Amino acid sequence: MNEHDKHHMKRALSMARKGIGKTSPNPAVGCVVVKDNRIEGYGWHQKAGLPHAEINALAMAGSAAKSADVFVTLEPCSHTGLTPPCAEALIAAGVRRVVAGMVDPNPQVAGKGFAMLRSAGIIVEHGLMEPECRAINRPFIKHVTTGLPYVTYKCAMTMDGNIATITGESQWISCADSRRYTHRLRAAHDAIMVGVDTIISDNPQLTVRHVRGRNPLRIIVDTRLRTPESVNVLSECMAQDTIIATTESNPRVHLRYTQQGATVIVCDEYDGRVSMVDLLQKLGSRGIQSILLEGGSRLAGNMLQNGIIDEFIFFLAPKIIGSDGFAPFTLRGITSMDHAFRLHFGPVARSGQDIVIHAWPGEASCSPA
Repeated sequence: MNEHDKHHMKRALSMARKGIGKTSPNPAVGCVVVKDNRIEGYGWHQKAGLPHAEINALAMAGSAAKSADVFVTLEPCSHTGLTPPCAEALIAAGVRRVVAGMVDPNPQVAGKGFAMLRSAGIIVEHGLMEPECRAINRPFIKHVTTGLPYVTYKCAMTMDGNIATITGESQWISCADSRRYTHRLRAAHDAIMVGVDTIISDNPQLTVRHVRGRNPLRIIVDTRLRTPESVNVLSECMAQDTIIATTESNPRVHLRYTQQGATVIVCDEYDGRVSMVDLLQKLGSRGIQSILLEGGSRLAGNMLQNGIIDEFIFFLAPKIIGSDGFAPFTLRGITSMDHAFRLHFGPVARSGQDIVIHAWPGEASCSPA
C-alpha cells in the first residue's frame, strides 16, 4: 500500500461519511473502484435495505471494474441479509485487488469476506487508515461487539462551567452556529436521551430542525413517571417515537402514555433510580446503536459515575453567569482531585463564537479508534 492507495482510501472515507446517521443498524461504508490510478466508480451505503457501498461503486464502474482495485472502508460482507453478499459481487465483477480499512467486527463477517475474496484469487489487504475507518463507525462497532449503544454526552456551557442560570434558564448559552451543529448531531444519532426534569422545565421537542435530517427516537428517563401527558414529546405526531424509561410497573399508570402512542420500558432500580446499565441493555436489544445524551445534570452525573458515557462534546460559550448557576454533572463523593473523572481531549474547533471540545474518558493522548 502506497500514497496512491491512501489517496483513494481518503476518497472512500469521504463517501462513507455521507451515510453517517442514515444507515443504522448497518455501518456507514464508502467504496471507490480504481483502474490505472483512475477512479472508475464510487459509492456509499445510503440506508439499511438499499445496496451497499460496493454495489453502488461497481454499478458506476461497469465493465471497467474488471481487473480494477477496490478501496472500501470496511471488509465486504460475506452473508445474505437484506441484500446479497458484497464479496460475491466483487468476485463476479472480476476485480484484481481489494484494500479494506478494517476487518468487520460483526461476528457474521469477521474475516469471512476476506477469505471468500482470497479463495477467488483476489489480492486482499486491510488496515489502511484503520483509525479513521473505525472512528466513523464507533456506534456500530460498540453495538455489534457488546450489544450496547454508544453514548455521546453533549452540553453547552459558559466559561465558568454552568449549563443554566439559577432560575434554570439556558436559552441560549450557545450561538446559532452551535445550535445548528447540535441538530446535525441529533440527526446522526438513533436516539436522544433526557431526564424527566428537563421535560418538565423546558418542554422540548427533541427534533431535528435548522438542518435536514431524520428525527431520532426520544428517550425520557423518568423513575416515578412524572412526565406530564401534555408535553410536546407526547403530542399526537410525536408520541410514537418516544420511549419512557421507568421503574414504575403499574400497568394502569402506563396507559396514560401508551394510549397516546408512547412506549414504556420498565427497568431495574438502582440506588432509587432507573438502572442506566439495565436501560442501555434494553435499548441495545431494540437495535439502538447510538444515543445523544442532552441532560440534565443528575442524569448525566449518574451515567458518568456508572462509566457509560463513551464520548463528550462541550460547546464552550464566551459567557459568565457566576456561582449560582447549574453545573453539567451532579456527582457524589468527589472530595479530592484524586477522585476526579479524567478526560482526554480530541479535536478542538470554533463554532461561531463558541469553542467545541471533543473528549473521551481516560487519560490517553489521543481519541480512541
